[in-house]
Amino acid sequence: MCYDDNARPPMPPGANGTAHGEDLVLTATDGNRFAAYLARPDQPTNAQIIIYPDVRGLHQFYKDLALRFAEAGITAIAFDYFGRTAGLTSRDEPFEFMPHVQKLQLPTIFSDVAAALAYLQTNGGQGRSTFTVGFCMGGSLSFMTGTAEFDLAGVIGFYAGMSRNFGGAGTLLDQAAKIHYPALGLFGGADQGIPPSDVQSFDEKLTSAGVEHEIIVYPGAPHSFFDRRADQYAEASTDAWKRVLDFIKAHTH
Repeated sequence: MCYDDNARPPMPPGANGTAHGEDLVLTATDGNRFAAYLARPDQPTNAQIIIYPDVRGLHQFYKDLALRFAEAGITAIAFDYFGRTAGLTSRDEPFEFMPHVQKLQLPTIFSDVAAALAYLQTNGGQGRSTFTVGFCMGGSLSFMTGTAEFDLAGVIGFYAGMSRNFGGAGTLLDQAAKIHYPALGLFGGADQGIPPSDVQSFDEKLTSAGVEHEIIVYPGAPHSFFDRRADQYAEASTDAWKRVLDFIKAHTH
């Protein structure tokens, strides 16, 4: 599990706008009903972002993160992965996520992403530059979305694992060369679950494929360093926020 129930995203530097959030239930084209959370800025820019949670699905960390993006002027929607197998139940810590993770299939995840994107586009987001960002498993899925045709402006991943095979679709390393949007990857140098060689291989595959990208590794930072409680990694978190917001600004039309 990437974040526990007490984890909260750090505050983005310089963001002082106001925003409002609401819980949603969205429906994919196959009829799947799944939970989502929308955060709207009171003063929106021309950017919007889809947030991919960690392996536990949509919980409070990601609702708060959506609000932090919205306070920076970026409309944000976070969505849950497990509507098909766990319904609309809570994703608080007692939720046993792994049996549901093992049933995930990339095409149905993309179907839910399409529903989230459609909701954004039909609720004021038509014509905005769309980004994805994810954490842990969600980081992998954010990058994998970059292999599909979603008309994105960029894909972002925090501590994206390289070895998970999503229902036979291959791993992130298998698919890296197929990413065709600008990419930003952020990793902890002391992450016990992601070997530095995997990060280097990901970087090299993107370079070989001609994908515009930037890979940042924070020396000494562990998995899940991006947490308001982790004072010792506050500098890394501030830098990560700055890089994410700069990346979005640079690729927003």
